Amino acid sequence: MTMTTHTFTLIIDGPDLQEDELVDEVFEAGCDDALVGRADGIQFADFDRDADTLQDAVLSAVAELESIDGVAVVRLADAGLLSMADIAARTGRTRESVRLLIAGERGPGGFPPPVTDPRSRYRLWRSDEVAAWLRKNLNALLNDAAEDHVRAAINASLELRHHRIHLNDAERSDLRTLIDS
Repeated sequence: MTMTTHTFTLIIDGPDLQEDELVDEVFEAGCDDALVGRADGIQFADFDRDADTLQDAVLSAVAELESIDGVAVVRLADAGLLSMADIAARTGRTRESVRLLIAGERGPGGFPPPVTDPRSRYRLWRSDEVAAWLRKNLNALLNDAAEDHVRAAINASLELRHHRIHLNDAERSDLRTLIDS
């Protein structure tokens, strides 16, 4: 497998990594390929990381960031959700064409429902559902769909890790059974 540059953003909780004394720690942890920033109080690290797979790239970045005292990676910024504009960009269609597909005014109908409130101006769809619908109904592809499952699995793992500390032993055991089935 050849090394590929993977671009992704991690959302981070913990100390401000832009403080002078922590900038060197970020670099020494191995994150010399990251740009750390903050937007609306949310700390993030943008990566352009060379690795065989996206999973390898993200997991190594998580491990390196979390080697810094007090740092916890909360999630991968791209959760596998797409806006109408995202769908248009990844399919090479116009936003109006996508809107017509969603509304059932073009194509076979039955477009997947959004995961957010369908009345909202800012609706989001699961990329895997959109990719499957496009492939089945229009014989069309959603660019980069293969990595969407990896991103979703990484986020699910990070969420589970976050929530399981609040569970008792029996609840954790039940979850292990669910995950392993």
